[in-house]
Amino acid sequence: MTAASADSAVQDLRGCLGRFATGVAVVTFDGLADGRVKRHGLTINSFTSVSLDPPLVLVAIQRSVRAHALLAGRPFAVNVLAAEQRDLAVHFAGRPNAEPGWVEGHHAPRLAGTASWFECTPWAEHDGGDHTLFLGKVERFDLRPGPCLGFADGTFFTLPDSPKLTGGQF
Repeated sequence: MTAASADSAVQDLRGCLGRFATGVAVVTFDGLADGRVKRHGLTINSFTSVSLDPPLVLVAIQRSVRAHALLAGRPFAVNVLAAEQRDLAVHFAGRPNAEPGWVEGHHAPRLAGTASWFECTPWAEHDGGDHTLFLGKVERFDLRPGPCLGFADGTFFTLPDSPKLTGGQF
């Protein structure tokens, strides 16, 4: 296989995977950078529930992003974005815009106004090829009513509101 055909195959695979609609989330955490603790966040769409007992979630983070190494062994929050938070998705995907509103969590910093959030402590890390699969134990969580931000085929869209649940902690 030539390099050009390999690149084409990767783009074709990316296009096929992009057909699967996902929600949009931002992983946030405090990490050491330049010798001091700094706030970090990165937009993801690779987020899933793994277990209810114990309560575990998984985020897949590409190894080539700068924040990847900073996340290892750190508590983190997964912030599921509300439909009106497209600017936050873009901001944490590498196109900074207005400074986000932060909430001091018990385990990790969170973003203000999200559709739901999960504060996690580190559980395990696994090799996932060009990604690392970070598993977190959910320590606290909550949600608010309203539609969520979705993503498919390279486009953001609105996911309608779902039946109401209650948040809490374990």
